[in-house]
Amino acid sequence: MQIIPFKIKSILFCTTLLMAKLCNAQESEESFSPHHQLGIVISHAHVFEGRNEEGNREVLSLPAWGIDYTYHLSSHWAVGLHTDIIIEKFKVEKNLESREEKETVERSYPIAPALMGIYKLDDHWSFLLGMGGEFAKEENFFLTRAGIEYGYELPKGWEVLGNLGYDFKWNAYDTWTIGIGIAKSFGRK
Repeated sequence: MQIIPFKIKSILFCTTLLMAKLCNAQESEESFSPHHQLGIVISHAHVFEGRNEEGNREVLSLPAWGIDYTYHLSSHWAVGLHTDIIIEKFKVEKNLESREEKETVERSYPIAPALMGIYKLDDHWSFLLGMGGEFAKEENFFLTRAGIEYGYELPKGWEVLGNLGYDFKWNAYDTWTIGIGIAKSFGRK
């Protein structure tokens, strides 16, 4: 019998909770109009499998930017392309296919776009789930991204937001990010 890793169990649990909520959700669309939103986020990416110059294990806190495009389909649903860019070089311990062996690899300014599905729970809270990749000159990784975001609307289509995200990179390493940003809506009536 194969044991399912904690990360996968956590993703499945969160997805199940979100789907249960979505099945019971009812939308009121009287005043909603579909629109685009473009946001920029300044954040820190945290890597627990990081390595210092001597090769010893170290939790890394790396500066990062997020560039988020979102299309709001309804008052509760949106899709988007959310891209995280870590603006440093770093070393990380990577899991190999067998999960028993590990190797240290260097990452140079990785860019991680992900196609996201977004459910807006209420006026402020959103849940995000999607897939994409992390690209760097050394190697590319497939990833699954989950996140939660709190937004506060300002006048003239502006929004201030805070977010917390988790990237599960398949057969590689994981990253969680925390950030704050600003977004502007376009095409809203």
